[in-house]
Amino acid sequence: MKPGNSSPDIVRWTLAVLFIGILITASIWILRPFLTALVWATMIVVTTWPLMLGMEKRLWGKRGLTVTVMIVGLLLLFVIPFTLAVVSIIERSDEIVAGARSLAAYTLPPPPEWVEKLPLVGARVVAQWRRLATGGQAEMIARLTPYVQKIVSWSVAQAGSIMMMTVQFLLTVIISAVLYATGEKGADGICLFARRLGGKSGEDAVILAAKAMRGVALGVVVTAVVQSLLGGIGLALSGVPAAMLLTALMFILCVAQVGPALVLIPAVVWLFWKDQTLWGTAMVVWTLIVVTVDNFLRPFLIKRGADLPLLLIFAGVLGGLIACGVIGLFIGPVMLAVTYTLLQAWVSQGEGEPEET
Repeated sequence: MKPGNSSPDIVRWTLAVLFIGILITASIWILRPFLTALVWATMIVVTTWPLMLGMEKRLWGKRGLTVTVMIVGLLLLFVIPFTLAVVSIIERSDEIVAGARSLAAYTLPPPPEWVEKLPLVGARVVAQWRRLATGGQAEMIARLTPYVQKIVSWSVAQAGSIMMMTVQFLLTVIISAVLYATGEKGADGICLFARRLGGKSGEDAVILAAKAMRGVALGVVVTAVVQSLLGGIGLALSGVPAAMLLTALMFILCVAQVGPALVLIPAVVWLFWKDQTLWGTAMVVWTLIVVTVDNFLRPFLIKRGADLPLLLIFAGVLGGLIACGVIGLFIGPVMLAVTYTLLQAWVSQGEGEPEET
């Protein structure tokens, strides 16, 4: 480069970077309404891609027919049940709010005899029960009133967003169909881009990110299905009302990593309240099994998808959930997986270089 040409080069490169930044920002702004559906569709396709390839072999190698079968399966197994679960909860929200408000006119009966016979906690529970029955109920109602108001506000907000949620699900299905049809081209393009950025390490990071995404998706969704089904079976057998609705609620809570305990524990209390001691005791044991099954099932499924430290995976799941909501369950582990892989490759390359003397 000749002397005196550095200033025009700096201006040219600055303008080029600025122009690229403007293009990227504008593209993200235009695609912003579709980003959620795009992320969900990408995760679904990456997770079920091996299943799609196996299905394609059984369907004589016809990609169009395979994509149709996968989309129908996606609608039947995930989109429709999840939508019906959310809609059923929203439709019953009036009953939930009415039940919460009816607590103000409810009078506690005297405690059953078996409560006092409970070891360690029986006398304390009876004393608290009698205090609520003789006038402490007003204090409890005062504490519950703010939560009732929140339930009403939530119901109104969700009722207005059902249409938007339906649109997002339809967009997810449409984008999933496109990704199923052109998955190889998309994967090759992403790998080429990653290799261009980081060489072999960049490509390895993309592959590990896909495995981490698949492992987390299988771990979260399959565990949620198993826990909600087991919990729903227990509710139905023990005679708890609205077992289907409670099962749908458990599935949503398990996907959100809250767990089924928020549904099963009140069900156990209700059984004992109705003097169903035998079923209540059985549900206590069943609840312990259902609540703890994810402690070994989820790590096992996630570990099969991605060979990453378990602590890193859990940090990504919990951190992503806190930072980005439910979708962060998948984004968090993937981001940590990419960072971990790149850092590990960089450290390994540093170890192989000879030391300067």
